[in-house]
Amino acid sequence: MGRMDAAAKGELSAYCPMFQTAVELIGRRWTGAIVRALLTGSNRFGEILERVPGLSDRLLSERLRELESAGIVTRSVFPEVPVRIEYALTEKGRELEAIVAGISGWADRWGKPEAALQPVGG
Repeated sequence: MGRMDAAAKGELSAYCPMFQTAVELIGRRWTGAIVRALLTGSNRFGEILERVPGLSDRLLSERLRELESAGIVTRSVFPEVPVRIEYALTEKGRELEAIVAGISGWADRWGKPEAALQPVGG
């Protein structure tokens, strides 16, 4: 069966550049946890930091900028004293909910305890 036949039937091809780009964006360190926190209603910088243990201010800022650039997150600034900044998932970002739920289910079933994921030998 040729490539066109597989694509027409909705079958997976061995490689898809759009899939690879999406996986690399969403699979970056801490990105999944940030999206998950935003799905639960966390929308301020400090709230996201509280909900994602081990995430640094610098990395959260970097990932939020990347997600905003990709159209997954919006940043709203409210001119109050002090200034309030909130982050929210766009429609594109909210569509990741099923994916996050799927990965969560898979991790609950097949994941290893966090300690088992640490590199061996320092």
